[in-house]
Amino acid sequence: MFATRWSPLNELWLNQFNRWQNGLNRFLERSADAARPVAEEGLFPPVNLWETEDSVQIEAELPGFRLEDLEIFVTGQNQLSIKGERQPQAPEKAVQHRQERFFGAFTREFTLPVAVDAGRVEARLENGVLRIVLAKQEQAKPRKIVVKG
Repeated sequence: MFATRWSPLNELWLNQFNRWQNGLNRFLERSADAARPVAEEGLFPPVNLWETEDSVQIEAELPGFRLEDLEIFVTGQNQLSIKGERQPQAPEKAVQHRQERFFGAFTREFTLPVAVDAGRVEARLENGVLRIVLAKQEQAKPRKIVVKG
């Protein structure tokens, strides 16, 4: 029978090493998530959405897109979909060393904060920025109530 000597320093060192290894694993996982293209996460194109008294407005960054590359749908009373596709524009017989811009198809879907009038939607694409203005339905607009005394 073999006897091994118990040493508290060995256990402390092992616990510290395991803690360090777990921290490194967490760091590497976060780094891999940060390096993943945002298009994989469904976050392309980046958008801003805000509400005014009369409308809901959206801006989306779409450099390199053309009008014929985009489709915009309003469904129900408060659902908006933006779909598009950008083709790669690399020259023929070129060796690609880096690709950071997203190419391919995307879909972004939004539940709007209020009901909108699907018949009164304006969309413009200027300088790579898509601007959509969706008019609110009359019942969704705020009304001032007169208080009688």
